[in-house]
Amino acid sequence: MADHAAYLADVQKYDTAADETAVAGIVKHLGIALRNRDSSLVSCSDKSERDRVRDSWLKKKLGLTAPDKELDDAVQDVCKQMSGDSTKERVTFYYLLAAKFEKLDALH
Repeated sequence: MADHAAYLADVQKYDTAADETAVAGIVKHLGIALRNRDSSLVSCSDKSERDRVRDSWLKKKLGLTAPDKELDDAVQDVCKQMSGDSTKERVTFYYLLAAKFEKLDALH
């Protein structure tokens, strides 16, 4: 997926009223990582991947200070929410986490 519209369309599968500016902010934040197919997706079956999402996205980028257990549960919730999607786009995954913690405005 190269352009914002494709990422937005993927997010809209889960949130029909997706915040376009927040999606663009996530795309900008991820930058070059989105060019690589492997790093553009989230692997829910990989614990180190889930830990990276928790530490890099939830703690560093969104500034969350909740206990790891609570953050890990949120990551697992999004894994379940996206379970029907064989390719979990990182932009969509991060968007859903930001929405869960009411942090979409922080991405503008």
